[in-house]
Amino acid sequence: MKNKGNFAQKQNRSSWILLAPAMVLILMFSIYPAVKALITSFQTGAGLNMQWAGFENYARVFKDKTFIQSLKNCIVYLIIQVPIMLVLALVLASALNDRKLKCRGLFRTAVFLPCATSLVSYAIIFRSLFATDGFINSILVNLGVLDQPFNFLSNATAAKAIIIIALIWRWTGYNMVFYLAGLQSIDYSVYEAAKIDGATPFQTFTRITVPLLKPTILMTAIMSTNGTLQLFDESVNLTFGGPGTSTMTMSHYIYNQAFMGVPNFGYTSAMAFIILIMVAILAFVQLKVGEKDE
Repeated sequence: MKNKGNFAQKQNRSSWILLAPAMVLILMFSIYPAVKALITSFQTGAGLNMQWAGFENYARVFKDKTFIQSLKNCIVYLIIQVPIMLVLALVLASALNDRKLKCRGLFRTAVFLPCATSLVSYAIIFRSLFATDGFINSILVNLGVLDQPFNFLSNATAAKAIIIIALIWRWTGYNMVFYLAGLQSIDYSVYEAAKIDGATPFQTFTRITVPLLKPTILMTAIMSTNGTLQLFDESVNLTFGGPGTSTMTMSHYIYNQAFMGVPNFGYTSAMAFIILIMVAILAFVQLKVGEKDE
């Protein structure tokens, strides 16, 4: 018994030694910056002249018209893009899970490939596609849909639509992989039994696939919500937040306030924590809705 106790102690000690490097890194590069940012959010000034300001920065956020506009933009992206992307990913995963489909690996790779593209690169590509002299305008003019090239990026509605299209193109394959993984855990005999009972493909999808994938759907919904509220690359590289601030996201605005012009790290930290609170609240609501449905 004594030897077993010594062995358990040594094993426990070894585990902590192996975990120590990772714990130190997490503490240095994750926990400490988060705590420091929280403290900074209650301060004002710059450099060594930071002064305690209480909730002044947080009160200022809700009076900032540009931040409110960027919040509205993110909500638009969230409401339109996330449902379309998740439904499309689910449909594609269901179709590409069919064992009778030939070249399944090729199709899966093709759908997932946009996800492997650099965020900056794909944003620049979409900007070029929808430019006044870009490919999309050339096609529409040649087909007679437009009499002359249309400046998509100077129109607020069109610019938002381009960002939504870009996001769907970029992230659908990413979510599809999660659904494919979930579908692998469903016994294929369930689908065969449904087919024998005369279920249509739509009935099979809505009454078998969707209910059995609810945990995965909930996870991807939370991840997508989190990512959309923190959207940055598309706003910066695709539309530059324009025209005006009509497509600017909250993260883009925080970046501008922190690094463009006179920095105000106290105010930007407060905005960052407001985003964190919104993400946490939405994640909590989604989890509760998922539990209620079950």
